Amino acid sequence: MASAAEQLAANMNFGAFQKATELHKRIYFTLLAMVVYRLGTYLPIPGIDTVAFAAAFEGQSKGILGMFNMFSGGAVQRMAIFALNVSPYISASIIVQLLGTIYPPWEKLRKEGGEAGRKALNQYTRYLAVVLAILQSFAIATGLQSSPGLVVNPGLFFMTSTVVTLTGGTMFLMWLGEQITSRGVGNGVSLIIFSGIVANLPTGVMQLLTVMRTGQMSSFGGVMIMVLAVAVIFAIVFMERSQRRLLVQYPKRQQGNRMFGGETSFLPLKVNTSGVIPPIFASSLLLLPATAMTFLATANLPSQLQWLPGVVGQLQHGQPLFMVLYGALIIFFCFFYTSIVFNPEDTAENLRKYGGFLPGISPGKRTAEHLDYVLTRLTVIGAAYITAVCLLPEALIGFYKAPFYLGGTSILIVVSVTMDTVNQIQSHLLSHQYEGLIKKSKLRGSRGR
Repeated sequence: MASAAEQLAANMNFGAFQKATELHKRIYFTLLAMVVYRLGTYLPIPGIDTVAFAAAFEGQSKGILGMFNMFSGGAVQRMAIFALNVSPYISASIIVQLLGTIYPPWEKLRKEGGEAGRKALNQYTRYLAVVLAILQSFAIATGLQSSPGLVVNPGLFFMTSTVVTLTGGTMFLMWLGEQITSRGVGNGVSLIIFSGIVANLPTGVMQLLTVMRTGQMSSFGGVMIMVLAVAVIFAIVFMERSQRRLLVQYPKRQQGNRMFGGETSFLPLKVNTSGVIPPIFASSLLLLPATAMTFLATANLPSQLQWLPGVVGQLQHGQPLFMVLYGALIIFFCFFYTSIVFNPEDTAENLRKYGGFLPGISPGKRTAEHLDYVLTRLTVIGAAYITAVCLLPEALIGFYKAPFYLGGTSILIVVSVTMDTVNQIQSHLLSHQYEGLIKKSKLRGSRGR
């Protein structure tokens, strides 16, 4: 007779998906939330001259504002109510996560607080996100008001309304992301960023076709870029699913006349533990000087700093200096962030606490050293993989004038979020199938009586 797992696998078809009504509701809710988000990216903040701002944005689209505009689905270019997107929340999450490893009270909450500690840290993240959103929206309002022609009626009312509108937009997206996570499918915040990037896909394709039509790139080159993009996607899927599984054994113990334990399990270590954080951090740091120089372009630099615009000009997409520094920063942040999110000593202590051990390695310090040894070598592979994925589009931008949309960070985010969402859909479908098998077994049992 087939096992329950075999029955589940055999019933995973389109018919089973049609019967999963709860999954349908979750998918519909997620799609509706994405529509609401996209509508908000087209609503400009009050008091702004949209035409003048769009013209001014064109001169700064290659700096850090261009990257934020890509993640926000064009909301920055239109200075919409969702222009800040969820970036304050992401920054707050990273800050709280970093402080959770060095600030003793938060470290205690993270390690020993359980569910209550996790909720407390999430609340601190929300508070910090509000503070960051207020600061960023105030800086945006100040910059808009100081630029002539962008604001219709400058003054205190414009400053206040801009801060309230942009901060409120970020708070709404935080709430919307939490609703998607609890009532929809996938991680809400990740899906919001994902939808912003995917919304620019037609623009990226049109840019590529325009470059081919104008003769700046041959048709063969355009086709090769598309083939290369597909190959990169397959490589990302393979590497993101790759992991090193360390065997963990638990000793047998006797209670009365019965033996317990003796099981074996695996400790999975991902090749890319740091995720998409390293390229985001690296590109943000490198594009800041270019953005700042754009704002200072009208100022008269002293003779001692006349070389500065030339150097900053090299810190843009496709430039050799940008690619060298970009790769170095990605490697640095891969190792740095991995050391933050995975602590070999804590993992070794947890294994020892529950009686687990790695075969041939004594518990405690030796286990921590072995975990650090394996993780370091995995991080070398992961850093090389992320660096290659991110630098390959930069080379295409520099040599073949490919659109900026084809950046490695955007591809990593899109593929990772898609994989996570598909996995959650499969989990919901398996849960529905499992519930169906339980109901059938109970019905057969009642008939047998």
